[in-house]
Amino acid sequence: MTSSYADCVACLRTSLSYLESSVETLEDGVSDFPRLGGVLKTVRHYELIPQSTLAAAESSLRDEIGPHIALLLSRADAQIERQERRIETLKARAELQQGRLADDGSASYGKAKKAKGRILSGEDKLRAKAVRQRKEAARYGVERLELQVLQKERELRKRLDEDGRQ
Repeated sequence: MTSSYADCVACLRTSLSYLESSVETLEDGVSDFPRLGGVLKTVRHYELIPQSTLAAAESSLRDEIGPHIALLLSRADAQIERQERRIETLKARAELQQGRLADDGSASYGKAKKAKGRILSGEDKLRAKAVRQRKEAARYGVERLELQVLQKERELRKRLDEDGRQ
């Protein structure tokens, strides 16, 4: 009878070792379940809505921002017109200055001719230099304003293109 008990205890120990091995295997397999649950969890990224709701939202948005866009466009147009008028004014002023310089030059030339090759006096030299500097400053101002207008036109076109795409 002792041998049968010994056999029974041996079988029980073997069964126990198999059971412990199975528990370890299950623990290894189950330990990753929380992470897998998070990975496999479905998340709704987009919500499907009816076409009528979408159309109503678009209409509401268009009604809300439409007047603001129109206002901004009218302001931009007005600013462009102001800049164009300013450029024209500066061009006219520059032409006037050129005409005055030409008149001053011919008058000085005539005086110098009458004086038989007399060189300009110190005061006349200073006036001529000041006139040249003003002319150059006016030319620079016109160029700078033309570049500003071109830049603003590009920005406006870019905004209009972006608004058109959206």
